[in-house]
Amino acid sequence: MRYYSTRNRTDPVSFATAALTGLAPDGGLFVPEAIPQFPQAVRSSLGTMDFHDIAFETIRPYVHPEIPDTVLGDMVLSAYPFTAPLIEAGDRLVLELFHGPTAAFKDFGARFMARAFSYLRRNEEQPLHILVATSGDTGGAVADGFFGIEGISVTVLYPKGRVSPLQERQIAGLGGNISALAVEGSFDDCQALVKAAFADADLRKHLALSSANSINVSRLIPQAVYYAAASGRALAGRVDPDGDATPRDQAKSGGNSREDGASGGLPWKGVPLTVCVPSGNFGNLTAGLYAMGMGAPIRRFIAATNINKTVPDYLATGDYRVRPSQATISNAMDVGAPSNFERMAAHWSYEELRRMIQGIPVTDDETRSTIAAVHERYGYYLDPHGAVGWKAIDKAAGPANGPIGGAPIDGPVAVLATAHPAKFAETVEPLTGPPPVPASLKKAMEREPNARTIPADISALKEALISLKDPL
Repeated sequence: MRYYSTRNRTDPVSFATAALTGLAPDGGLFVPEAIPQFPQAVRSSLGTMDFHDIAFETIRPYVHPEIPDTVLGDMVLSAYPFTAPLIEAGDRLVLELFHGPTAAFKDFGARFMARAFSYLRRNEEQPLHILVATSGDTGGAVADGFFGIEGISVTVLYPKGRVSPLQERQIAGLGGNISALAVEGSFDDCQALVKAAFADADLRKHLALSSANSINVSRLIPQAVYYAAASGRALAGRVDPDGDATPRDQAKSGGNSREDGASGGLPWKGVPLTVCVPSGNFGNLTAGLYAMGMGAPIRRFIAATNINKTVPDYLATGDYRVRPSQATISNAMDVGAPSNFERMAAHWSYEELRRMIQGIPVTDDETRSTIAAVHERYGYYLDPHGAVGWKAIDKAAGPANGPIGGAPIDGPVAVLATAHPAKFAETVEPLTGPPPVPASLKKAMEREPNARTIPADISALKEALISLKDPL
């Protein structure tokens, strides 16, 4: 597979170059020259295949032959000692993406990316410096994924005061080869600083830089895995039992947890899945579109945003207009200029995107009422981002039955639970009582954050990066 810039289809590069460079020299994002297709044998077996086998088959065409099959198989097993359960909550499906070490969906991309970087740079002597901007969960996942990886150091930029206390501990509490910078500004400011750093020739003389945001294709591609796995299981009429981190209040759930994940024969068997994706920077939805393009049985997507609704407005009007981000309780989605829209526009026309995606914004008040109502009715705890997705499904279905009702969508519908609700206890607990805390988060809560504060200025970032002592 070769990759080209979204801004220049000439001079394609290898997967290694695309991954390790991060941002294309012209400022564009790397995209695959084609979206590969699952072999028919894989497409017909997605409902019964092991998660690791699906991961191998999904990632392989994007990295072959630079990562040999035997190495890729080992990477997948090492990266994913966890999976993504597709569970039931009422008559709705929830794809739980928080069973990894930082309890957020970013674990799927960051852990594979770290292992891929380590392999691709196995013969390099100069250390690699990863520079990443985060609105919340990305920073913690990248920090955890790269922690202790030989030959690689990481600096995470996050908007000061706009991430949760737990997220800050995950971002800035590891030490070692991980450093953190608290930026006096928004996530968009952090993202702009990262792009400016990559464009700064003087800085690149001092550091071998790469990125770990969803602008990096090696973090994006593995996220297609859970879409393929979940849509295959739904088509087969199968769901999973609750996992160890599933946040269900058994006293209220009414026996909603299945003991037999291979139940089969559920009402939607044979019908492609509609997937609702809580969306901020739109990397997760782009990965879903890749999975759909590969042949995963997905009917369409609902792009659920908070009041930062740049893409829903574009889908409604055809006018793409970025704007400053606004702070919300679903902070990881506070993005006014989503980077991955450039990838979406490079692959698909406006008409194609409108056919595949319905964009729906959700307010903070709607988010809070959804968290409370879903817990009261189903005994299931949603984090603010998952609640945005749940409410967007209601809006897509219709207003018939209030905050958690609506007319049924044709066929199965799943909302992505992108982070564990315990990561946002300050928002969730007043509405539901304390959510259960998984073991991974209990461990993170014991850390003390250590971050340097800088203004949203490229000269300040350069000074901070150059002055950092390399911990390797």
